[in-house]
Amino acid sequence: MLQFITHHTSRYNHIEGAIAALEGGCKWIQLRMKETNKEDILHAIEQLKPICRKHNAILIIDDYVELASQTDIDGVHLGKNDMPISQARQILGEEYIIGGTANTFEDIQSLTEQGVDYIGLGPFRYTETKQNLSPILGIEGYRKMMQQCRECGINTPIVAIGGIEEEDVEPLMSTGISGIAMSGCILRNDNPMYQTNQIIKTLNHIIYGE
Repeated sequence: MLQFITHHTSRYNHIEGAIAALEGGCKWIQLRMKETNKEDILHAIEQLKPICRKHNAILIIDDYVELASQTDIDGVHLGKNDMPISQARQILGEEYIIGGTANTFEDIQSLTEQGVDYIGLGPFRYTETKQNLSPILGIEGYRKMMQQCRECGINTPIVAIGGIEEEDVEPLMSTGISGIAMSGCILRNDNPMYQTNQIIKTLNHIIYGE
């Protein structure tokens, strides 16, 4: 599974980047527009929602639980300083996807107990697309935590995030994670649609042997 996280760059805005990822075959878009007013976020959702539906892709938003409910998109991703998972579940109900951010195994345990649908675990390495970065994990960090998950019977899907490049996909997937979240690796490419497609081909080969 590939998750594309939107990011505004000098070449692409949030919508343009998401469209390129969708046209490259991505089926999961996370709209992350930190420090943006709600009107602009709502406008972005209104543009992206029908495009994601056309591509049979999931659309979630970072942080804004009320907007997810108001616009009837697929769900939210909540960081450590965002609304508590339990409160978001009360607002959204069981039919919405709720993801959470983790940096440690203790975070994974806590989020699992709170009933998240998936966990974004990171960062893998330094990334310029996120401020106030937690300690980087590297391959060994993921390997250790996925082993701990297996030992404790934790089956919540875990997605690696944070400065991931195309060549990192195979070693990361070998740790037992469920997917990869990317932004910069795709948007820095001269052809982000093609780059997305290549990453998905790599993932499909690893997961399905295609």
